[in-house]
Amino acid sequence: MPELLPLLTAHPGGRSALTCRYRCGDACFAEVPNTSGNEYAGDVIADALSRRSLVRGAAVVTVAAATGSALAVHGAPPARAATPAAATGAGRPGVSGRDGARGLRFTPVAPNRDDRVTVPDGYTQQVVIGWGDPILRGTPDFDPERQTAKAQSGQFGYNNDFLSLLPLPGEPGRQVLVANHEYTDEVLMFRGYDPEHPTREQVEVAWAAHGLSVVVVQGEHRTGRLTPVRRHPLNRRLTATSEFRLTGPAAGSPLLRTSADPTGRKVYGTLNNCAGGTTPWGTTLHGEENINQYFAHGSGTTDKRYGIGAGATERKWERFDKRFDAAQEPHEPHRFGWVVELDPYDPDSTPRKRTALGRFKHEAAQPRLTDDGRPVVYMGDDERFEYLYKFVSARRMMRGTSRRAREHNLTLLDEGTLYVARLTGDSPGEIDGTGKLPADGEFDGSGHWIPLATGDVSHVPGMTADEVYVFTRLAGDRVGATTMDRPEDVEPSPRTGRVYVALTNNTDRGKPGKAPADEANPRALNKHGQILELAERRNDPASDRFAWRLFLVAGDPEDPATYFAGYPKERVSPISCPDNVAFDPHGNLWISTDGNQLGSHDGLFGVATRGDRRGELKQFLTVPTGAETCGPLVQDRRVLVSVQHPGEVDGASVEKPASAWPDGPGRIVRPSVVVVYRKDGRDIGV
Repeated sequence: MPELLPLLTAHPGGRSALTCRYRCGDACFAEVPNTSGNEYAGDVIADALSRRSLVRGAAVVTVAAATGSALAVHGAPPARAATPAAATGAGRPGVSGRDGARGLRFTPVAPNRDDRVTVPDGYTQQVVIGWGDPILRGTPDFDPERQTAKAQSGQFGYNNDFLSLLPLPGEPGRQVLVANHEYTDEVLMFRGYDPEHPTREQVEVAWAAHGLSVVVVQGEHRTGRLTPVRRHPLNRRLTATSEFRLTGPAAGSPLLRTSADPTGRKVYGTLNNCAGGTTPWGTTLHGEENINQYFAHGSGTTDKRYGIGAGATERKWERFDKRFDAAQEPHEPHRFGWVVELDPYDPDSTPRKRTALGRFKHEAAQPRLTDDGRPVVYMGDDERFEYLYKFVSARRMMRGTSRRAREHNLTLLDEGTLYVARLTGDSPGEIDGTGKLPADGEFDGSGHWIPLATGDVSHVPGMTADEVYVFTRLAGDRVGATTMDRPEDVEPSPRTGRVYVALTNNTDRGKPGKAPADEANPRALNKHGQILELAERRNDPASDRFAWRLFLVAGDPEDPATYFAGYPKERVSPISCPDNVAFDPHGNLWISTDGNQLGSHDGLFGVATRGDRRGELKQFLTVPTGAETCGPLVQDRRVLVSVQHPGEVDGASVEKPASAWPDGPGRIVRPSVVVVYRKDGRDIGV
């Protein structure tokens, strides 16, 4: 096997220290917030179901017949022994552009550390839009040496993450692109930046570079190329100072009131929007994630297990606005950490923060409809030893685009029940932390959703409903939810209804005094992560029961502790640290990575989820030096990714760039959206 490339950094989780500093406030170095001592999946056997009660081999999700039965996740071939392999991507025996599941017929990209976006043979790429590109009328072209908050508020924001493309009726070839802007890298944005003494203008530029962008794009008829339509009436920027509304059962709570907003219903800004979701009624959802890093001078009273530090913040925003000082405004942090709903078709609408979906470090929120039309939203809390959640709406979606239907559908996420997951492994005593498969050949088991609150009714002893919504992590602690290895993006398959959860990594798993390995998180010191697959009972997303199993256990395929749904490991690409996931039109799962621990740059991978090729995983692209692959979106003829934080390498700055992407040497490094399509204009992967 060719020697793997050396690691980019020894920093926990595979990221550079610079990334941890600006993206999550050095969460990797902080003590794990969850010290609840909950039972773990491998230890919870009271509701364990015998593996023998799970029906195998069917192509659909059914109920395992018998009293007290749980769901089986069906359709996988039996596990096969691993075969030593080069696993380098391109050029392996039997792996070519003509080979693969439909939608995955491309020659896989080899792991690499090239400072560019690398795509398969026969494909090409284009930067669609990048940080600073003007999208609003009257906004100047980007000038990195003369940045102003006014200009940035009309330009595409920084560190794009989640992407959504929505149809635009009446305008042929056009779609509405919505993007999150997760955080800012001030040291890579401003020449001569002094982190101890930022200027007001720099702070206000950073406020304007956070948030969301809405921009109409024009597609070319014969290719997958996309071009922004500048100054379109739907184009919009929402920033850290835009107005948002708090809605749902906790809106108006004393826990959400501040001196500037005694109503507890109006918030200025959205922060650290990571991944998100697109609703069946034509809105987009945006998860506020690592919000703790923006607030200074926290305490045991103001923090409540969310990681707000006791000292000054990295960006020093509290010097310029007291709302970022928790000592002065202890409730202001409570107004962040929500799922935001945006109507991209109404540029005058006020986005809503949906309190019924709970407050935690939201990675994403992707809905699925029940048979009677009620949305169910699945959500992960992206931190070590945190939980998996879902929300089941009490209201049914109205079909159509009438004003009445749109107004009704904008209430769907305000009424319903919030749940947290408990997972039970079915192989107690067999999990030793090495990743060795149990005797039954799979990491799997059953689980149930524990209700936390419904409207103004709390289901958690000792907590009011308001407390459940505002301090959702504490509610999960109290009901004994299962701690997971950083649950990030959660996506239900539009074809099968199975739900896939990206568990990125957890290098604290199994350390002294920390939770041991369990069947859902089977490796101690887990640096590569895994993908969890679960199936609701009767394929009903409103059910409180499900079966689960690990679909992928990531890492070098030659490592015995890896697993690719039983697919031969000599025929897969190496993958590490799954982060965001999405589905293509063929039902394949696409996985972007964050913090690759195998020595290559991060990338985007496609994997078959059904049939004889289930588990066949192929790398589609890699991103430039220091970058993370975010926001994957796969259409028939194009693949979009957000190239986030390129050049974010320890010691880098504007004066000493670590990357020349995307504009070449001598130009400032810019996070950007990239589209990839076939040179012959045909569909992706066919």
